Amino acid sequence: MADRPLTLMAVHAHPDDEATGTGGVLAQYAAEGIRTVLVTCTDGGCGDGPGGVKPGDPGHDPAAVASMRRQELEASCEVLKISDLEMLDYADSGMMGWSSNDAPGSFWQTPVAEGAARLAELMRHYQPDVVVTYDENGFYGHPDHIQANRITMAALEMTGLTPKVYWTTMPRSGMERFGELMREFHPDMPEPDPAEAAAMAEIGLPDDEITTWVDTTAFSGQKFDALAAHASQGENIFFLKMGKERFGELMGMETFVRVQDGTGAPVPEKDLFAGLR
Repeated sequence: MADRPLTLMAVHAHPDDEATGTGGVLAQYAAEGIRTVLVTCTDGGCGDGPGGVKPGDPGHDPAAVASMRRQELEASCEVLKISDLEMLDYADSGMMGWSSNDAPGSFWQTPVAEGAARLAELMRHYQPDVVVTYDENGFYGHPDHIQANRITMAALEMTGLTPKVYWTTMPRSGMERFGELMREFHPDMPEPDPAEAAAMAEIGLPDDEITTWVDTTAFSGQKFDALAAHASQGENIFFLKMGKERFGELMGMETFVRVQDGTGAPVPEKDLFAGLR
């Protein structure tokens, strides 16, 4: 430990994911002198194009979108003071059920062993003490988030490394507040159908199943600015519409489930590095 810094590695699917779920911890730990490594698995080519052109619409150019989103990602990393950005550059698979899921070269079509081997190389290089990614359902069922979980867990097996490992999540109480806020900003929003409502109710975890609560409120301004750096996707980033103060109130606490640990640090914990310093 004396010859290398404590290191956090966050494995995310798309440009802008780093800010939504982990922008607070990335900013906070960077400020504490911890090395922060962001691995972004896809190029984000299924995002909105200039002028809000949607994937599949005339004029949508995935390569141009990917180039634009790379620049936005680099700007976000500057805001969050991320030490190292690594991009695997797989093609964005789009939302579950899109035809892009089946495209050759898409992340969703990439063999897990292939993606894991590339990630394992990065893990061996950076020797992370803490690794963060999504849960097995990619939090809400996005194929690229699911694949990010798969390659992360497989890469850990390949390397034999034993960092603390966390999956991002949201407390069900927080999901309820988020739903209330959505209705406040969109009073004309239709009620979801029963199937959609049931699926939404399964997102996140009961509060007592969350192992790790990190209060990053002091860094919520940076987190907001990192999200704002992804300007091309602003129409899809609801959180930007609420302003910094409300954003900090809702998004200041980042929550995780600890799935691997060799420190014996008791849970619930308030620090991803509990037991390591």
